[in-house]
Amino acid sequence: MFSFKKYQKIQKEIEVLSKKTEIIAISKNHPLEEVEKAISFGLEIFGENRVQEAKSKFEEVKKTNKKIKLHLTGPLQSNKVKQALSLFDVIHTLDREKLLKELIKFPEIIKEKSFFIQVNTGKETTKSGVFPEDTKNFLNLCKSLGLNNVEGLMCIPPINQSPTKHFQIITDLTNECGLGRPSIGMSSDYQQALEFEPKYIRLGTILFGKRV
Repeated sequence: MFSFKKYQKIQKEIEVLSKKTEIIAISKNHPLEEVEKAISFGLEIFGENRVQEAKSKFEEVKKTNKKIKLHLTGPLQSNKVKQALSLFDVIHTLDREKLLKELIKFPEIIKEKSFFIQVNTGKETTKSGVFPEDTKNFLNLCKSLGLNNVEGLMCIPPINQSPTKHFQIITDLTNECGLGRPSIGMSSDYQQALEFEPKYIRLGTILFGKRV
């Protein structure tokens, strides 16, 4: 169940810190009714992990409410690129050359979108993402192939390590690459993330409760 009280509490935390961080309400695995409830409280930024689920929930919502911005926060399969670009405004999981080469097949559409490069800061075999030492080269490849609107970097810290260490890696890489503020912080670690002035924090469980 979506909790507006929790949303307000976190907004207050952001304001107290004088940050300009925006909350992405991660609605994956939660029904359309919960999304509509959140919208009724004025939320406009949502995140989904899968293209098909997002399409079933947000296609009509976005047609009737032009203020809604939808973010893809889960892995994007190359064969779902065209569908994803028709639905999402921001893609947080640009993580490999194959995906990049699929995206640049739609030059006019990608001009209107924003992208974050996913960095695998823990070099975990179970996670997607560019390794930290390869990030700058990957960013340069994006630019050379015509994808110029990489806004920043994104990471998901290893579950068994201090997230602060990984947020610092992202901050250092952000400065090195000359990018905007990153997409870091989830329900379990957003307070640590706020110390690094992210552009976005991605909150699911804390706002919507346990996933169905």
